[in-house]
Amino acid sequence: MKNSFFNRFVPKQPSFFILLKQLSDILTEAASILAESVEHSTSEERNIYYKRIKEVERRGDTVTHQILDELETTFITPLDREDINLLASGMDDVIDAINSSAKRINIYNPRPLGESAKELCHCIEREAACIGRAVGELDVFRKTPAALRGYCNELHDLENQADDVYEFFIKKLFEEEKDCIELIRIKEIMQELERTTDAAEHVGKILKNLIVKYA
Repeated sequence: MKNSFFNRFVPKQPSFFILLKQLSDILTEAASILAESVEHSTSEERNIYYKRIKEVERRGDTVTHQILDELETTFITPLDREDINLLASGMDDVIDAINSSAKRINIYNPRPLGESAKELCHCIEREAACIGRAVGELDVFRKTPAALRGYCNELHDLENQADDVYEFFIKKLFEEEKDCIELIRIKEIMQELERTTDAAEHVGKILKNLIVKYA
């Protein structure tokens, strides 16, 4: 019987897939706020958006810590502990990088950011959505890995697009910007946005390794 006396002693598994999906939803939310924030350019607006992203980042930390705490006390896990740890920490790194980007925009408060910055933010937003869809495949990818593999390839392609946008912009920035202080401000912000796209692609590599290992 399913409700037998012995089942009381079977360790209960926390739903790691649900927790990982919660974390990916938080990542998607942070990326959307960042993409919205670069459409605004006043100091007051930038401060408001940074505070919003900071609040989301703290929620991400809470879920990440919950996942890591559960890993310490759970006897049976759906994936190896190391793999769950890497995936949760990888998504948390992307959220942290989004927060760091918003922080720089708020502190440096440069002139209105141009189309290249908006393109990078939209790349981050698309990467976050892709990660969310990929995490939704974790409970079925062992039998049908094609969808997860496709999302990993999409993350790689988006990061390459972001690299092209960043490299073109930096070259143009050094050719055209005459204000050295403004150059440093914008360069720092764009570097952090590009680093965020790299962090998202790294999550794709973690997911791809799961396919190699389990599928």
